[in-house]
Amino acid sequence: MAYVRKDAGTLTADEKRRFVNALLEIKRRGEYDEFVRIHIAHYASDGERGLRTAHMAPSFLPWHRRFLLDLESALRRVDSSVTLPYWDWTRDRTTTSTPWTADLLGGNGRRSDHRVMTGPFAHHEGNWNIKVSVTEGEFLTRDLGRRSASIDLPTKSDLEWALKEIEYDVTPWDSTVTRGFRNRLEGWGTGRGSASWRNHNRVHRWVGGAMLTSASVNDPVFWLHHAFVDLQWHQWQRRHRGARYLPATPPGSGDAQHGRVVARQERLPPWDVTPAELEDVGRIYRYA
Repeated sequence: MAYVRKDAGTLTADEKRRFVNALLEIKRRGEYDEFVRIHIAHYASDGERGLRTAHMAPSFLPWHRRFLLDLESALRRVDSSVTLPYWDWTRDRTTTSTPWTADLLGGNGRRSDHRVMTGPFAHHEGNWNIKVSVTEGEFLTRDLGRRSASIDLPTKSDLEWALKEIEYDVTPWDSTVTRGFRNRLEGWGTGRGSASWRNHNRVHRWVGGAMLTSASVNDPVFWLHHAFVDLQWHQWQRRHRGARYLPATPPGSGDAQHGRVVARQERLPPWDVTPAELEDVGRIYRYA
């Protein structure tokens, strides 16, 4: 029977406590840091050689869907009642609203060094030391809203701009495409400055701190953010019945993207699963 992922803003006090405790337990066991390592290892940009799976590629959505499922499985091994909540950043848009409360993820970082000082993931609580990263520092950092050059979170109209796209993705299957649902949701835009960050990417920029690097998994908000992104893929599928993951077949040997993107029926590293197999997970979970 499918379990339910809930809006973080609707969680009961007990549901919040269980979710936080499960996260802290897999961190204590050393499991959590492996998720950070996996994300760092599979973050590859357009300019790098080899296969791109986690970002700047069609597999952005199925890759993170499977990543979330693995984390959720780890949490549920600790407490079978726990599921991943999602953060609706089109509605909860302030630095003190859900999920930035002391009983869930804690609040903003302090101005001097962006160190998070409140909530269960604050360094002084002793339960959330950063051990795997691409920068120095043992404590979780945030700069909600980017105080030195403020930006806003994406709006419902920003999401609609992505959801109305009929095709899942288009050639050349990277961060430069201006059409297609995947990149409009992932959010690699044209131009310079904050206006070039859209939807998913803009949220990472808005949170700041740890969320700015390939080690963004160090901030537990990563999971709530990506659960909401995953929900948008589900809603896009419902709106555009019959629309499938693209590309359906691998780019040919003469194509610049040959060997660089995962086609619908190809294996999606680091798992033995294809994007096609991740298009429908309704038997596993559903969204409230």
